[in-house]
Amino acid sequence: MNSLERLLYYPLGDAMPQQGETLEVRAGAGSGLAPAVKWVRMGLPFALNHINLWLLRDELGGRSGWTVVDCCITRDETKAQWEQVFATQLEGLPILRVIVTHMHPDHIGLAHWLCERWQAPLWISATDYYAARVGSMSTTGFGGAAAADFFASHGLTDPESIAKIRGRASYYPGMVPQVPPRFHRLQDGQVVRIGGRDWRCISGYGHAPEHIALYCEALEVLISGDMMLPKISTNVSVHDTEPESNPLQAFLDSIDKFRQLPAETLVLPSHGKPFVGLQERIRQLHEHHRDRLAEVMQACATAPRSAADLLPVLFKRKLDLHQTTFAMGESVAHLHALWFVGKLRREFCSDGVYRFTTA
Repeated sequence: MNSLERLLYYPLGDAMPQQGETLEVRAGAGSGLAPAVKWVRMGLPFALNHINLWLLRDELGGRSGWTVVDCCITRDETKAQWEQVFATQLEGLPILRVIVTHMHPDHIGLAHWLCERWQAPLWISATDYYAARVGSMSTTGFGGAAAADFFASHGLTDPESIAKIRGRASYYPGMVPQVPPRFHRLQDGQVVRIGGRDWRCISGYGHAPEHIALYCEALEVLISGDMMLPKISTNVSVHDTEPESNPLQAFLDSIDKFRQLPAETLVLPSHGKPFVGLQERIRQLHEHHRDRLAEVMQACATAPRSAADLLPVLFKRKLDLHQTTFAMGESVAHLHALWFVGKLRREFCSDGVYRFTTA
């Protein structure tokens, strides 16, 4: 546990659900309904090796059952874990609804399978639904020629890395082969009734096109998705499909929307452990990005810098290719945050690379 994590409180300690099992999360003194949430934890084949999924008791159309929040990626191992959950954790009740916080593969990958298997509707923001539909058809910027050209224009010129990125045109559809053909739209401020409780949608930007977190006032529980994680800072990237965006500012503005929630709020994140200390974590994330922006400014004051030049400044550990693509997007995002407010100037140099200097 790092020094920042120690400032947060983990009410479940080190307890975690075992593969194919669940762990009850009880919260909301006086709510009269328990368990509020069941925690499912599934493995991922990445450096970030797990995702948290949530089961909420529900009733729709007079039927008792469960609402699922997030799905994990499409692969046989994940389906096997879900089958264990179906067989042992649902108390003989069906899945009634699938809610997806956003369109990244670890969250929406198996939505089509879950929805079809249980004849359950998908609930998601419209922006992320259509982004996922496009991504599953291999036409968006998660790999392939457009992504390779974008990273090259920001200084990633290593031929082997560029060749591998060009070859990743099927990266997204490999984990999200299809998306359910219809959906229910979630929007900021919308209230969704789940299991006799109201859950309010809170939109977030910068990490995904239109991320939806869910807050239950009766329980003082926030299902935060990827917008609020206890140990790591959420990836905030510029992508080739929106090459001159400012996602970092959008992300920082979005997490400030959580400041209105009570200090005692139990945060259920997509990665890491459930925690209390939301206001402290918001402060930490602002401070983290403020420090990174200062490092970028200092580096650009000494010489023109591309996003690739800043990778060793922003990321002290060795990066594999998967991590490098995320790091490049984040490096551009920090440069853009300073460029948008006039602290940096951008020049497209004769070698075809964008470089930034202090204004």
